[in-house]
Amino acid sequence: MSDREVSIHPTASVHPRAQLDSGVEIGPYVVIGEHVSILENTVIEAHVCITGKTEIGKGCRFSPFSSIGGEPQDVSYKGEETCVKIGNDNIFREFLTVHRGTVKGRGETVIGNGNYIMAYSHVAHDCIVGNKTVFLHGATIGGHVDVDDFSTMGALSGIHQFCRIGKHAFIGGNTVITQDVLPFCRVAGARPTLLYGLNAVGLRRQGFSKDRIKALKDMFRIVFYSDLNTAQAVERIEKDFPQGEDRDEILCFIRDSQRGIVKKPSEKWDEDWV
Repeated sequence: MSDREVSIHPTASVHPRAQLDSGVEIGPYVVIGEHVSILENTVIEAHVCITGKTEIGKGCRFSPFSSIGGEPQDVSYKGEETCVKIGNDNIFREFLTVHRGTVKGRGETVIGNGNYIMAYSHVAHDCIVGNKTVFLHGATIGGHVDVDDFSTMGALSGIHQFCRIGKHAFIGGNTVITQDVLPFCRVAGARPTLLYGLNAVGLRRQGFSKDRIKALKDMFRIVFYSDLNTAQAVERIEKDFPQGEDRDEILCFIRDSQRGIVKKPSEKWDEDWV
């Protein structure tokens, strides 16, 4: 732990009951509410507003004009006590918003560790964002959305309420998502949103071996590029592939889907393309 003292700019407004750990830096014209807690070495730059019951972890950085912990944009919200929970080592850029949960939802909005959320992005009420995700400029996720680890939200993309984005998925810029996005894949576009195969570049960057990527391609061929329906594809994968982390991730995701999955391919199967 750092033994540095808390640094608060004279123009900042910090409620006396807010909890600030050692090494926290509060910049000019920042507003920190009564029920906010911030762990060590987090930096709050100028003009940031953090309100509501908001818990922030270690080593985060908030850029100017970001707003964290505000009331959910839900017409049924009546001032109930809900919260935002943010983990460690996250970067929040300019003008973004993160809203707390609702009592009819999870009661909390949760963001994990090591995420990079760029300018003008929005994380709505009752969302769960995992670890090591990237939100490009203007990415917006509606209420009750789950975004899993290592996924990327493209610039100006919009995710409909209650959708899920699987691990290592890549959402292209200006994409509209109204169904669940399977782990490991790339999707882009709107009306319709199309599948662009495996997120092979992202997987290689994360250290996936050639054999592991090949197995995923083979499973994708069955789910997206065969004549089987989704239920039949699940049965085929269970039969043809041994139990393993990636296989189980895909099968569990499909079985748990409430909105269906983005499944329409942009073109026919091509090994080099996928």
